[in-house]
Amino acid sequence: MPEVSLNVLALLAVAALAAGYVDAVVGGGGLIQLPALMLFLPGAAPVQVLATNKLASVFGTSISAATYYRRVGPDPKTFIPLMILAFVGSALGAGVASHLPSSVFEPIVLVALVLVGAWVVFKPSLGEQTALKFNDHRHVIGAMAVGLGVGFYDGALGPGTGSFLVIGLVGLLGYSFLEASAKAKMANVATNLAALAVFVPLGAVMWRTGLVMGVCNLIGGYLGARTAVAKGAGFVRVFFIVVVAGFIVRIGGSVLGVW
Repeated sequence: MPEVSLNVLALLAVAALAAGYVDAVVGGGGLIQLPALMLFLPGAAPVQVLATNKLASVFGTSISAATYYRRVGPDPKTFIPLMILAFVGSALGAGVASHLPSSVFEPIVLVALVLVGAWVVFKPSLGEQTALKFNDHRHVIGAMAVGLGVGFYDGALGPGTGSFLVIGLVGLLGYSFLEASAKAKMANVATNLAALAVFVPLGAVMWRTGLVMGVCNLIGGYLGARTAVAKGAGFVRVFFIVVVAGFIVRIGGSVLGVW
């Protein structure tokens, strides 16, 4: 394991705090946390970076999921199947994470983000209120499909998982941004735990760094969830657009070789 100085640990703690806040509101905390780990820990193996990121993230997603559950009250008939399939998908994705370079995913993710961002921008009514498209077994099947697909991506790569979960639940099932964020956090807890179930036995987790970041991620997640619930779906929608734009710049620059 590479040595981590106190100065580097402090910088990673600040990044984790910001990531927890962003992730709790609409997902996308990985846009901050994962690049920070890669930047400040250049000697760490990719699997160590992914594993430590998951450990830190599970703190924030757990507290924000609990906050959403208390204040929004998402329907367990939807979020439990969503969590189960997200767990399965993430475990499968984590199993192939060390074999597939991020360059395989990045162009696909970039195109998806551009399409998703344009859809949200040019359809202002999207996600304002919950208007479910299905009220029978198709609703549960749709939630399970979202969980499995996005869960696999989260285990294999990670950044943007929350945002993809949110837009899947808003666009495919008809939830408001606020309710979708609540269910997305439930699923995100499952994906993080599944990935850790694969990474921990491999000895890939940098425990000291991950636990310090996890505490900061937890504080950020609590503050972010409370802000989202207080300000409502309109605030979450705007935040979503900003985060997706940031992802497009970040991943687009990587694909084009800018950084």
